[in-house]
Amino acid sequence: MPEILKSIYSGNQRYTDILDSIPYMSHTELNRKLSILTERKVIDKTVEGDNTYYSLLNFGKELVHIFYHLEDLEEKYFQQSQRTV
Repeated sequence: MPEILKSIYSGNQRYTDILDSIPYMSHTELNRKLSILTERKVIDKTVEGDNTYYSLLNFGKELVHIFYHLEDLEEKYFQQSQRTV
C-alpha cells in the first residue's frame, strides 16, 4: 500500500492515474486496497459527478513521510554497506 499512498501524495488523485503509476497493479488489487485505506481513514474518496478523486488524510500524510524516511535510511545504510565490501 505504500505505493498507492505515495502515488496520491505525488498528485495522482484519479483512479486511472493511480493505477497507471504503479507497475503490475491489477484493477482488483487496487480496488481492494483503496477500500481498505478508505475504511481505515488513511485516504478520502470524493465523488464529483462521474469523477472520483482520492486524497490523503492526515494519517496518510504521516505514513508517506515515514515511508520516505525509511527509503532514506535504506539508501544511507545500503550505500555504506556497499562501500565497505
